[in-house]
Parts: sequence; structure tokens; C-alpha cells
Amino acid sequence: MYTMQSWTCICLVICSMQSVCHCCDWIRHHYGHLSSEYTILIVFQGGDITKQNAPVFFPTSLYRHIDDAEFEDKVRFLKETIYQITKLFDGNMKSVTWDKKNLDDFLNILERQLENLNSCVSPAMKPERRLKRYFKKLNKNVLRKMNYSAQAWELIRKETKRHLQRLDILAAQMY
Repeated sequence: MYTMQSWTCICLVICSMQSVCHCCDWIRHHYGHLSSEYTILIVFQGGDITKQNAPVFFPTSLYRHIDDAEFEDKVRFLKETIYQITKLFDGNMKSVTWDKKNLDDFLNILERQLENLNSCVSPAMKPERRLKRYFKKLNKNVLRKMNYSAQAWELIRKETKRHLQRLDILAAQMY
């Protein structure tokens, strides 16, 4: 079990000597707040969340694997997952009937979360290939195959909600 002092030491190792490390404090005090904001926005974006399953299996094994990883790897995973989600929402959204203001707020909060996580991760660290591959399949087998339809976007909304909930659990376990 880590103490608060050991987390501070881990943070100092993660951050470069020139910058003040705010990563650990930021995750502890702000990640959850922003996360709850964008989770509410994704839930109330449209109607009820679809019961239909996406043709791409949710990467449960990746989340199980990262649960046992080092702090820095968990931060990188948080960052990479949020980055991949923002990339998904950068597609053709003409068929979406969601509230535009809620959608903009959702994407802006995700971007803010991503900026803060970027400051916590070394640019030299490579992204998790399996995670990247999963999101590529989600884009190909849901959005592109379903021609960016409203139904496709509802599946993406459902999968995004699942990821954001799972990231919340991961972030909570970091402390």
C-alpha cells in the first residue's frame, strides 16, 4: 500500500526537474470532477442509451491488465483512451441529432482532460497498441461500416460511456 509521501515521490519521478509536478494532485482533485461532467453530458446527449451491442468487443482484458500496472502506465492509459475517444468524435457527425451545446461542452471537457493528462506523460512513451487497434476497429466497424448513421453514433455514445466509467474506476484506484 502506498502512502501519500510515496505518491509524491512517484510524481516527482514522473515529472521533469524543470516543471512543477501537478499531475498527482490534478488527478486526485480534478479528474473526477471533470469526468462526472462529461459523463453526465454523454448520458443526456440523446435519448436512452441503445441496448444494441457494438460489433467490436469491449477491451475488458486491457483494463484488467492496466489495473496492475505502474502509476505512470495508468496515467498514459487514461490519456491515450481519452485521446482515442476525441478522435472518434472528430468524424462525420451530420446525422447526429444530439444537443449541439451539450456535444460541444462534452468535447471541450474531454480536450481539457486530455491537455492535463498530456502534461503528466512523457512524449517519448508509446501508446498502447492494442487500445489504438480497438478504437480503429470501432471506427471502421461501426462508424464507417454504418455510414456514420445516427444508429452508429448511438453505439459510439454507448461505448464511450462504458470507457469513461471504466476510466473513472481506474483513476479512483490510483489513490
